[in-house]
Amino acid sequence: MKLQHMLAMATLGLVISGPAFAQSELDLVEPIVEYKLYVTERTTQLIEGVTAFVDAIKSGELEKAKALYPAVRVPYEEIEPIAELFSDLDVSIDSRADDYELAEVDPEFPGFHRIEYGLWSRNSTEDLDEVADKLLADVTELHSRIEALTFPPEKVVGGAAVLMEEVALTKISGEENRYSRTDLWDFKANSEGAYTIVNLVRPLIADTEVDFLTEVDANFDKVFTTLAKYEKGDGYVSYLELTEADRNALSAAINTLAEDLSTLRGKLGLD
Repeated sequence: MKLQHMLAMATLGLVISGPAFAQSELDLVEPIVEYKLYVTERTTQLIEGVTAFVDAIKSGELEKAKALYPAVRVPYEEIEPIAELFSDLDVSIDSRADDYELAEVDPEFPGFHRIEYGLWSRNSTEDLDEVADKLLADVTELHSRIEALTFPPEKVVGGAAVLMEEVALTKISGEENRYSRTDLWDFKANSEGAYTIVNLVRPLIADTEVDFLTEVDANFDKVFTTLAKYEKGDGYVSYLELTEADRNALSAAINTLAEDLSTLRGKLGLD
């Protein structure tokens, strides 16, 4: 293995091991290193965004907090498959009211969606200071853990499908951001995160999977083009503005993409 790749792996805590790979370890080093850099950059952005979000909440700036909410979540949604490796933090950061006995009023309900409920359903920043402080502590801890994480190649590559499958299976219903209706921000972030993974491993299959990559690119383009129809200013319209036909069209495009990406691990010998 070349010295620069060995140094990169050591610096980023990467050890490529596990099942026999169709690609050599040397082939896989660069995309995994690049993906770890991407993820750590996103968690740095997440901390910065959540810090501003928490400041707005603790200052009682309701409209500012509402305006910040969807954009603050974007880095988390882009790297969700890696974030979910730390189940305790994922629950604390991004769980839904349905996961708690008393739903929204359960004192154990934490994270983004507890704050979202307060800002939109209660139209207030009151009683959110502790929840906001815990959210900031959690995303800071996530960043720290990711820096120390050995990235499993099969999780990285499989993450492309996981991101789109989650949108297709649960998020398309609008259940996640049910109070703010900022769902389209999450869809775009999940799609961007998945496409990043595809582009990082693209050179490894560019010669052998031309038709597959052409189809995947076309399907990503369809998803991005569909989402672009609902852009408004620097963001998106409320998810409530989409008709059933709109949601069905978006769902069909995302489902097709999820099916395609479910084969990516196998194409890289990671199943």
